[in-house]
Amino acid sequence: MQIESLECLPILGPVRPVKLSVQRGKSMQVSVESTSALERRMTIGVPAERIETEVTKRLQQTAKRAKIPGFRPGKVPMSVVRQRYEGAALDEALTDLIQETYYEAIQQEKLNPAGAPSIEPKAVEKGKDFEFVATFEVFPEFTVAAFDGIEIERLQSEVAESDVDNMLDVLRKQATRFETVERAAENGDQVTIDFVGKLDGEAFPGGSAKGTQLVLGSGRMIPGFEDALVGVKAGEERVITPTFPEDYQNLELAGKTTEFTVTVNAVAAPQLPELNEAFFAQFGVNETTIEGFRAEVKVNMERELRQALKTKVKNQVMDGLVAGNEVEIPQALINNEINRLRAQAVQQFGGNIKPEQVPAELFTEQAQRRVALGLIVAEVVKQFDLKPDEDRVRAMIEEMASAYQEPEQVVAWYYKNPEQLNEVRSVVLEEQVVDTVLDKAKVTDKTVSYEDAIKPAEQAAA
Repeated sequence: MQIESLECLPILGPVRPVKLSVQRGKSMQVSVESTSALERRMTIGVPAERIETEVTKRLQQTAKRAKIPGFRPGKVPMSVVRQRYEGAALDEALTDLIQETYYEAIQQEKLNPAGAPSIEPKAVEKGKDFEFVATFEVFPEFTVAAFDGIEIERLQSEVAESDVDNMLDVLRKQATRFETVERAAENGDQVTIDFVGKLDGEAFPGGSAKGTQLVLGSGRMIPGFEDALVGVKAGEERVITPTFPEDYQNLELAGKTTEFTVTVNAVAAPQLPELNEAFFAQFGVNETTIEGFRAEVKVNMERELRQALKTKVKNQVMDGLVAGNEVEIPQALINNEINRLRAQAVQQFGGNIKPEQVPAELFTEQAQRRVALGLIVAEVVKQFDLKPDEDRVRAMIEEMASAYQEPEQVVAWYYKNPEQLNEVRSVVLEEQVVDTVLDKAKVTDKTVSYEDAIKPAEQAAA
């Protein structure tokens, strides 16, 4: 029997590591034993008198509305009501009493469940106490290790004018148009082609297409395909023989040399847009001069840079916290996180699949790390008595709002929506955890270029 609706209570006190003494009270009897480091088996006895009180209460309510032939509504003798409805009233009373006494017991024993309990009811005998067993995991009790062993490389960077120049080039290339030319194709040109691929003289699935637009040098096709088309002209047919990579996903083609007959329908050269008012408007910027547009781009780049630098420091801090603290993790929390990640994956990638159909092992390692980190961060907050700095909350909201045309409305919206405001407070609290660690960790500052600063960590390490 699983009670899915029970929520975990706040931390109420330390988890006792051994079998606890039986406590007897007027309302119930409770005993708790530890079956593992985190699992608790709690036996709860509910007095017969309490059960009878609840059953009688329900029967009295039923008597007011019961419609039984031969009796007027509300005038049915209790003996008749009990005879007909006592079984249902008992089932309902026991269901409610299990939830009520479970909550009472975990508060009495100062336990902090990490998930819903598994309930095993014992046999019910009329006039006798009712007993059930609740098995559940508790949150681990631990103290976060000292931070002086954590090493952090804190990057420093600025946006230079040359970085703005590069960004403008990127934006122009993203808005590139292609215009038809009569010359031979060069790298960077777009060719419109039909092609038929063959392996050992036979066409193979997925090896043919019509009207494909391909930018030469883009790396979109298998190695050798695009290089072999440099120099083609519209109307030309060319036979090329590229080789599929050894690690190609289709094992029947991996490492094989194939033959493609390619018909070139058109060749088009790239045309970069002018830096003018029409171009600026594509990015939602109401500027008429290149200077104004550059200033707007630089502001956005600086915002991106600040976030990238904070993220890299935060990731190092979190890695250090996980590495320095081995935490016993409740399986219930891992399962919950796996289910959440499954749902996210299905929502992101779509398809006619239910979250529970996605193999759990795909997310197990990620879920274990996320849960462990969540427990460690929560303990840092508790140990250092951290609370969200409301000035920082306001500053973060104002910075996010600055990216919109009417920032005042965005700020007001956050402060009118408690859920969104609490999300920002959580982010700020996490930043305060990072600051707390940085105050005691071994921090080395390093100045890098803008490009290196915004590059993802895995690329920077390559």
